[in-house]
Amino acid sequence: MADKVKLHPETPHQKRIFRIADDLRSGNIILLPTDTQYALACSYTSKKGIERIRMIRQLRNDHLLTLICDSLTGISKFARMGDDQFKVIKKLIPGPYTFVLPATKEVPRLLLNPKRQTIGFRVPDYPICQNLVEQLGDPLIATTARHPDYEGTEGNGTEDRKELFRRFEKQVDLIVDNEQPLPGEPSTIVDMSREDPVVIRAGKGYDKFLEVCAVADLNPVEA
Repeated sequence: MADKVKLHPETPHQKRIFRIADDLRSGNIILLPTDTQYALACSYTSKKGIERIRMIRQLRNDHLLTLICDSLTGISKFARMGDDQFKVIKKLIPGPYTFVLPATKEVPRLLLNPKRQTIGFRVPDYPICQNLVEQLGDPLIATTARHPDYEGTEGNGTEDRKELFRRFEKQVDLIVDNEQPLPGEPSTIVDMSREDPVVIRAGKGYDKFLEVCAVADLNPVEA
């Protein structure tokens, strides 16, 4: 049964952040709130944690995984970006976006799309995530917390948050509870590894993304 840690979404208690970071350093996986939906997460260096997350979600090896970083500098260490991509991402983070970019050699091969050598990147506009990555000193690897036995049944509200916890409490090591209703809108996912951005999923913040692309003279296309 997973332990549970309650954190205020805006002012998370630092001692509790330290405790969660220690769990992650030990290779544990957590259920983590973000500025969009809850995620399954572990340290990006934990091979065992990554394999457990893939097993829980029943994911194929080519399923997009995401590195949660704390800044654009953090992304730059793990991704290759042209000037246009850099300018767009700089204006949109922190925020509810996942950017797919070519990975540098700093990213373990286990995390990459095997065909394209790409991975997703996020800098959530969410103090819990930012504090946790900063304290850990490394990015988190994450994917949306959907249980394969309950696909399509997610909703909103406190009762649904409790149900989400119940579904994962025997599969993760620690649950981070922000005591807030579940948000309904997922992140916007954009493949920035091509000449023009390719919108994989239009979610939260999509209108702002289009505005920034227009200023940068980029023409997003739908996947």
